[in-house]
Amino acid sequence: MSTLPSHSLNVIVTGGGRGLGWEMADALVAAGHRVLVTGARASDELAAACAAWNLGRSTPRAVAEVADVANWDDCQRVAQRCLSEFGRIDALVNNAGRGMLEISETFNTEPALFWQADPQGFANILQANVQGAFLMARACVPHMVAQGWGRVVNISTSQVTMVRTGYCPYGPSKAALEAMSVIWAKDLAGSGVSVNVLLPGGAADTKLLPGSGSGRRGADGNLLSPALMRAPLVWLMQAPDEINGKRYVARLWNTDLPPHEAAALAQSEPHELPAIM
Repeated sequence: MSTLPSHSLNVIVTGGGRGLGWEMADALVAAGHRVLVTGARASDELAAACAAWNLGRSTPRAVAEVADVANWDDCQRVAQRCLSEFGRIDALVNNAGRGMLEISETFNTEPALFWQADPQGFANILQANVQGAFLMARACVPHMVAQGWGRVVNISTSQVTMVRTGYCPYGPSKAALEAMSVIWAKDLAGSGVSVNVLLPGGAADTKLLPGSGSGRRGADGNLLSPALMRAPLVWLMQAPDEINGKRYVARLWNTDLPPHEAAALAQSEPHELPAIM
């Protein structure tokens, strides 16, 4: 039985101190929800974000936890911190991850060929983007299932990036995340807990890319604003239970439309993967 919380939601946003994570956490606070944001290391960004979100409030709307999502003990600690601060875990946004800077400082202008990749950098990306998402979900989802309601949103990338020359293993790590998302959604069907995928729809202007200012660019030369993630993420938090196993492209979300219409236009067409012969 699905039990929609009557109060504001308690949402964990991993990698919430900057970029896409900051925009999504900021949008959640603006919508009246509470957030626990994580960062892999203590930073002024993380502390400053929470200070701004809590400014003028008698009770905190945001707390920060330093945690490496690739570490199981850290993930369990994050879940327990959310429970102790807010009483329950309503949603998880798996945003934290590592990008191709682990492999090359110039990957967006010069392909980083896989046979030249640093093995440890390769492992770091997979551990954060694949194992990290699983470990956070493993720590949080049992609480959601027990309460009969919850939302998991996994932050992905465009399908062209998954197979782009010189983007191994970042692209394949997001392909794995999307495959896991499909399986998780099926596993959770009927539980009141949903799993959906959200992606910018192109390279976003974040620190996963090298350079700064006008020197930062995506592989196709364009950059999207991280703010595109705000509206679809807030909608996904309280979307109906049947919105499960879906994939939404933030670039296609039209904020001038009612949310359900914007969602329909931003949803990727479902497709079956080829059978393995």
